[in-house]
Amino acid sequence: METIKLSNGLEMPLLGYGVFQVAPQEAERCVSDALSVGYRLIDTAQAYYNEEGVGAAIAKSDIKREDIFLVTKVWVSNNGEERAAKSIDESLRKLQTDYIDLLLIHQAYGDVFGTWRAMEKAYKAGKVRAIGVSNFQAARFFDFAHYVDIKPMVNQLQCNVMIQQTGIEPILADTDTKMMAWGPLGGQGVEGIVKSEALANIGAKYNKSAAQVALRWLTQRGIVAIPKSSHKERMAQNFDIFDFTLTSDEMAQIAIMNQHDTGTINFADPQFVKYLIETYG
Repeated sequence: METIKLSNGLEMPLLGYGVFQVAPQEAERCVSDALSVGYRLIDTAQAYYNEEGVGAAIAKSDIKREDIFLVTKVWVSNNGEERAAKSIDESLRKLQTDYIDLLLIHQAYGDVFGTWRAMEKAYKAGKVRAIGVSNFQAARFFDFAHYVDIKPMVNQLQCNVMIQQTGIEPILADTDTKMMAWGPLGGQGVEGIVKSEALANIGAKYNKSAAQVALRWLTQRGIVAIPKSSHKERMAQNFDIFDFTLTSDEMAQIAIMNQHDTGTINFADPQFVKYLIETYG
């Protein structure tokens, strides 16, 4: 497995397994399958309501805890220093672990600075090995990173061959913040990646599918990808991307597929923010 080094020196796998929209009752089975395939990065969140299933799968596996990179996120309803601190302990309990490898702020609204203070304390206490954010678009990320002591080590964003997030890359580079891609094979308003003729044509040279080419393109950019599937065969296919390397010409061909550079969800839309605050604030 190829890795990327975070700003604090922690090595993070470039490919992981995501459990967004995996039903709580299915999470244990899915994560167990993913671990058996070879995944060692597992991405969950408080708002997915499946941390317990993830924790159970890890606890029942024969894999050493230090060989698993576990990611979760603090949800909007737990923002603020006191609530975030309690929620971190609750996530540790549900995940059946003494530490979280990477903890993210899930959304850029509410008392995110209070949440970050709780996360910094958890980091210094050894409850968390790395901290970062999720869905912080360029201006919000720049503002946030300017006012915190420990700079975010990761920003998890909607990113794939059709949403390439090239505009935010220089801003992330200023703080040595790595990008992590949710929706690396589409969804959330993006269709056609796994059936892309252009990607399939490139993949034919390597005996790889369009999906495998799409994931390899991300990891070659140094972006951590977390594809999701409930089918073990597809998990295995998504995992099998490190035995080939795309050429610079092939990388350039894929770069022109960019359609929505910052994503299909406008996290700065007042109606979206109103929904988050009224529903979860």
